[in-house]
Amino acid sequence: MIPSMSEFLATYGLWSLFFISFCASTLLPLGSEWLLITLLLQGSNPLATVVVATIGNSLGAGTNYLIGFYGGDWLKEKVLRIDKDRQQRAEKWFNRYGSWSLFLAWLPIIGDPLCLVAGTLKTPLIRFSLLVTTGKGLRYSFLTVLTLRGAVVLTQSGGI
Repeated sequence: MIPSMSEFLATYGLWSLFFISFCASTLLPLGSEWLLITLLLQGSNPLATVVVATIGNSLGAGTNYLIGFYGGDWLKEKVLRIDKDRQQRAEKWFNRYGSWSLFLAWLPIIGDPLCLVAGTLKTPLIRFSLLVTTGKGLRYSFLTVLTLRGAVVLTQSGGI
């Protein structure tokens, strides 16, 4: 028997969130926010949900960093699908704001190339990890608070 989506998420929810969060910041054009919100609305522990999403997304960003650090153009362009134009924009951003720009690695379009450029420019791994993980953790925390507060408001108004 095939499990329903809610049964599947109850069983594999946090593992799925980790996997989707990891992939969302690497190869696949995915978003992990929808699954985070779904799990929260189904009653998952907010702290565990934020931690799992942050770790998965940060490790995915670390993969981009390692490809920048060790990889060649083929990996950058064919595997990550980051063309020269996106990489140059990220390099300009990185050169203008320095490694502090990694705090914004969660941003769509520019985030993945920023991590790649950080690897290419040999940013120290500890600095990379702290800035990226902090930024991603704050994003997931903000989304969690927004989701939980929104659910309360909708419940109180009779919307859910």
